[in-house]
Amino acid sequence: MGFADRYADALTTYSKVILALLLVSTAAVGYGAANIDAGLTIASFGSDSTEAQKLDSLQSNFTTGDENTSVTQVVVRGDDVLTKESLLETLRLQQRLRENETVNATLRDGESTAGLSNLVATAAIRQERSTGTGANASDRNASAGGPSDSGAPPAGQPSLDDQIAQLESMSQSEIDDVLLTVLDPDRTAAGPVDPFTLLATDYEPGTTTASARVTFVFQQADTSGDSLPEDMVAGQLAAQAIADRTVESTDVFTFGAGIVDEESGQATGESFAVITPFAFLLVVGVLFVAYRDLLDVALGLLGTLLVLVWMGGFMGWAGIGVTQILIAVPFLLIGLSIDYALHVVMRYREARAENPDSDPREAMRAGLAGVTVALAATTFTTAVGFTSNLVSPIETIRQFGLVSAFGIVSAFVVFAGLLPALKLELDGLLEQVGFDRRKRAFGTGASAVNRLLGVGATAARKLPVAVVLVALVASAGGAYAATDIDTSINQVDFLPRDSPDWMDSLPEPLRPGDYDLRENVVFLNDKFVQSRDRSQAQILVEGPITSSDTLDRLATAREEINGSSTAITLASGRPSVDGPLSTIERVSARNETFARVVAERDTDGDGVPDRDLGAVYDALYAAAPDEAAAVVSRTDDGEYRALRLAVAIRGGSDTGAVTSEMRAVADGIETDGDLTATATGQPIINEIVQQGLLTTLVQTFLITLGVIVAFLTGIFYRRYGTLSLGAVTMVPVVFALSWILGAMYLLEIPFNTETAIIASIAIGIGVDYAIHISERFVEEVSASADAAAALETTLAGTGGALLASAVTTAGGFGVLLFALVPSLQRFGLVTGTTIVFAFVSSVVVLPSLLVLWWRYLGTDAAVGGTTVGATGD
Repeated sequence: MGFADRYADALTTYSKVILALLLVSTAAVGYGAANIDAGLTIASFGSDSTEAQKLDSLQSNFTTGDENTSVTQVVVRGDDVLTKESLLETLRLQQRLRENETVNATLRDGESTAGLSNLVATAAIRQERSTGTGANASDRNASAGGPSDSGAPPAGQPSLDDQIAQLESMSQSEIDDVLLTVLDPDRTAAGPVDPFTLLATDYEPGTTTASARVTFVFQQADTSGDSLPEDMVAGQLAAQAIADRTVESTDVFTFGAGIVDEESGQATGESFAVITPFAFLLVVGVLFVAYRDLLDVALGLLGTLLVLVWMGGFMGWAGIGVTQILIAVPFLLIGLSIDYALHVVMRYREARAENPDSDPREAMRAGLAGVTVALAATTFTTAVGFTSNLVSPIETIRQFGLVSAFGIVSAFVVFAGLLPALKLELDGLLEQVGFDRRKRAFGTGASAVNRLLGVGATAARKLPVAVVLVALVASAGGAYAATDIDTSINQVDFLPRDSPDWMDSLPEPLRPGDYDLRENVVFLNDKFVQSRDRSQAQILVEGPITSSDTLDRLATAREEINGSSTAITLASGRPSVDGPLSTIERVSARNETFARVVAERDTDGDGVPDRDLGAVYDALYAAAPDEAAAVVSRTDDGEYRALRLAVAIRGGSDTGAVTSEMRAVADGIETDGDLTATATGQPIINEIVQQGLLTTLVQTFLITLGVIVAFLTGIFYRRYGTLSLGAVTMVPVVFALSWILGAMYLLEIPFNTETAIIASIAIGIGVDYAIHISERFVEEVSASADAAAALETTLAGTGGALLASAVTTAGGFGVLLFALVPSLQRFGLVTGTTIVFAFVSSVVVLPSLLVLWWRYLGTDAAVGGTTVGATGD
């Protein structure tokens, strides 16, 4: 008696004990689900590259003042946002934000808001204090924040009440005069905020109209976790509501990390509120067609629910939160659970049909013995396919692999243990009270499904070589296309779109809201400088930074950045680069003492110090320590060790172009010197991650392929005496994977961190399907010695279960096309197509491979301990 027979005998003998133990285990594991962080987060992707390490160094050694600070942007847009009315509205908005308890509790100490309206009002107040008339340009320059002729520092920041009163007392023409001064492109901004960063980049200098501007709201709290604290999120949502009520003369929208998380989570929840009924009806409908029995449908759904309980419990115990990628795991486990349930129930039904006199216990023993090895092999190989993601450098993908693997093992425990025990008890009880529980297995008998599944057997009998050659050519094409597949990723695609019109007719509980978040982010990226990590490249300069030519090199680098295609250019014509030079210029504009230090060490008069740079850095730290610490790093003993350049990147720029251009700038800084310059930042790290994905795919696939082939070879040799069947079984899996890569290329779907997990799904599902076909075929052919008859039996019985499983799984993923989040839509499309390809490869291509294998290699295989001759067509 083999292992499968002993297992089936033990389960049917002690079914009540096993059922009780597994139910208790389910409760224990599922208890951990209460610890899951239910807040949905957009998956983030990190790296351990040199560039990532340098970025960590930047964040550790430079103090930008943004630590534990979140920035909310209030954008006003219209025909003209520089009118007196519009400027006053944003000042009153800032006042109301401070008056609101929810918002005020989170505002940063000191300057908590910044906008062009503040600069204009402050400049006007200082102009009146300085001259009383504001008649000449030099006075206006001083009043706008620059140094006065006497060198006296500018007055303190006026209060919001004073700023509002000032603008209310001015005419539009007077405001326009101040605007022209503040927005003079030849003037160096003395304050920490460049006014051109507050305006849309399409503003034309010298005019007093603009299409859009932004006001920053700074919140202070611990932002070291994966998501913002609840009070900060509440503050941003409250600020959004206040802005909508306050700004009436122009269009307004509010953008912040908390708003993104809130609306993304809400859109995802609403997506699933719409999707779930469709998916449920689809799954239940297919199961009714396949089972034609209410109890078996209910048992299958119950088992699926228990698998999800095990998965949720594991996530809770392991401290793994919910991300958009992990949302795919329940869909995967639902499909796999249905697949396992179908195989167990259909083999049980086949056993009862083969022996009409058997009782449920005998039929379950025979059916379970026939399918247990296939289920165990499928579980191991599928889990290996997903655990291969543990070698990924991306944490969220590693978590996906770990949670999926545990869920797959859970599915085996539930459907090879709990479900058979429960079904056995219930069927026995029902038959005792007079109910006949004999049912025909799906796909058997004369039916349209049987004829459809017979296509693979017919093709294998008549044209096996042609089928394999066609599959091989298609696979070669897919593999070639994979070498040119796009690997880019756009974070905007993780944001929800507005719902399609047809969803507006859904019942109120299912009707999704309106979402402008994605369009707003696109507008921000196109029109404004963004300080978010994903919109900024960094250049870290290390080494002897006090060398006389260091700042000249940075000046050259700034000119090169200005000519790049990815760095954003302000309306003033300057690139948005924050570094030592811009800080020196800014501090010099308001501090004459420091300006003299700079001038004395500028031997060629170009405004860039070129000698005794240590003294320049000392003076910078003395004049503006916070600003200096953001761009010049020094040790506790005063040794200067590194400089930082932050480059604002144009929204939507290709990360490959960003990487190549910023690396070229860094190389220019290093030329002919002892300095080391490293281009880093989130766009560059993302590019490195993307470029490594295909390499990682190939590596993990080869590892997974080797492990699975070795395992299957051992299993098939131990059971049937063949060393070649394991490799043959894996061929259609390779075919299906290459087909999906080719389809992604044709559909212009990028292969990136969002879709990288399809390799695991293609391998996991493909191996599952292929093992069941190969295992059943060898079992049948060992009994009949007729390959054609064995294929027909295999595809009718096992193929029927695979068809029902494929339809439900692919359909379950396919309904993601109705999601409001584009990334989920693409994931559903790719994964659903992957499952279809895996099914077609297993029921059409694999039968031809098995026939050819049987002809040329199976003849001498000691199948079942007996050498069986091959049959002809």
